[in-house]
Amino acid sequence: MTQRQEFKVLRSYSGFELREYLPCVIAEVRVPANFSESSSSAFSTLFNYISKGNNSSEKIAMTAPVITAQYEDSSEPAEWHVSFVMPSGSTFDQMPPPNNSQVRLRELDTEKCVAKSFRGRATDGLSQKIAQQLRASAAQENIALSNEVRICRFDPPFKPGILQYNEIVIPIKG
Repeated sequence: MTQRQEFKVLRSYSGFELREYLPCVIAEVRVPANFSESSSSAFSTLFNYISKGNNSSEKIAMTAPVITAQYEDSSEPAEWHVSFVMPSGSTFDQMPPPNNSQVRLRELDTEKCVAKSFRGRATDGLSQKIAQQLRASAAQENIALSNEVRICRFDPPFKPGILQYNEIVIPIKG
């Protein structure tokens, strides 16, 4: 089974969870494109990095999810960041530098987020709808959220859309 990004469920609410994500390292590519184009254009670059496209020619295990995010400080509305989470226990210093300068390694600290899962192909429209539902549910519980939205996809694109498992994850403010 594919290793998944580690988190602890702090509390379950009706329709979403409050989670604490553990520290991790991500390999990330910034893509100035619309949502549907961003993942496909970045995936091969990231996959190349974990498939020996690094200065150690080291193969790195594939993990889930593939995260497509818009950061709250993004100056471009059509700018997405697509990332792979590195295997559990990886540290920034242990990861081999990428051969491709488009790939950026980042270390993430412990972070509290809300998350809502859904099935179906994670299109821009469906993802926006689920994110709006998640924001409304969190507001009802007086949970303040950042402007960032992460679309987390766990299944390969060739899996039938109705069977695909996805999550919307939004960091908590402050």
